[in-house]
Parts: sequence; C-alpha cells; structure tokens
Amino acid sequence: MRKLHLTLLPALLLAFALGLAACGGGGESDEDKIVSMIEESATSTDPAICGETQTLSFMEQTASGSGKEAEKECETETEEEDSGDPDSVDVTKVEVDGGKATADVGFSGGSFDGQKLEVALIEEDGDWKLDELTGFSKFDAAGFVGKFAEQLEEEPGIEPQTSSCIVEGLEEAPKDELEALVIENNTQPIVELAESCE
Repeated sequence: MRKLHLTLLPALLLAFALGLAACGGGGESDEDKIVSMIEESATSTDPAICGETQTLSFMEQTASGSGKEAEKECETETEEEDSGDPDSVDVTKVEVDGGKATADVGFSGGSFDGQKLEVALIEEDGDWKLDELTGFSKFDAAGFVGKFAEQLEEEPGIEPQTSSCIVEGLEEAPKDELEALVIENNTQPIVELAESCE
C-alpha cells in the first residue's frame, strides 16, 4: 500500500479519469465522438484505454506518478472492479475548435457523484483524447469531502480519530482550496492536515 499522500487524492482522480476513458465510434461528428467516448468509458475495464484515450499529460494530472509510472497506475486502476467509477455521466457544453475541444462532465454515482468537471480534449490521428482537467462547472464541497471520508475509512493504516480530524479540516477548508486539490492534484494540504492530526 502506498503512503497516505500518494494514495487518497490520486485514487479519487483516477476514478474520475477512468470514468472518462474509452473509444468513440466511426462516422460520427466530433461532438458525437466526444460524447460517446466519455459516456461509454464509465463501464470500461480494459487497461488499453489509458493510452488510447488519454494524453500522458492527463494521466500525470490524475495520478501520483509521472511518465510510464502514471500510465501503469492508470492501467492498474482500470482493471480494478471497484475503482470508484460512476454509474453514468452526463456530457454537456461540448465545444470543438479545430483539433481541440472542451466539455462539461457531470457524474452520477462513484467517487465524483454530484460533481461536474470541465475537461479539455485534443485530437490525435483522428481520435479524441482527454488532455486536461481545467476546473469545475459545479462543485459540491460537502459531497467531495464525504467521498474522501469514505476513502479514509477504507485505509487500514489510519486511526479513526485521525480520519475524523482530517475530515473536519477539509470541511473547514475554503471551496476554492478543495477544488484546487483536484485540479492541481496537490496532496500537500492533506499531508499537512494528516500530520497535524497525528
């Protein structure tokens, strides 16, 4: 098991990323390809989707490592049955501009239940790939902290009182700081919280 600062937030981010990665069909408009790629991905357990539908930049943003390590982490998480995948996603506001695009992705179920994230995509060799998490168009702070609390409870090396202390700290954090934890994949504030709770 990885250390606290290497596992919890990246696990949530990977759950998000894996809920997005899959292949689109042929004969569709770019907008249709993007929508179906994101919708179909919620049920995929094929590790090949990581390289096929995500840029390395996206994998590094949503994992705890970089380079091949980020790609391997994505592939491993994809194969896990309970990786926090959503039950469904709702893709809206798809805007295509040449070889780049943006979209909003709302989540029902899974680690990002109730959240709506903004993503940037790029086209490579005719296939659309997720390139970056750019922000939230809807952020439910209480829901985010609740899912994080569930993750903490499943960590065998964390005492219940430490877990409660971390959750209380997150509940008091400003909304923009919580959003930054996800978008910037910055686990340092959580590490500091954990250290102060020990």
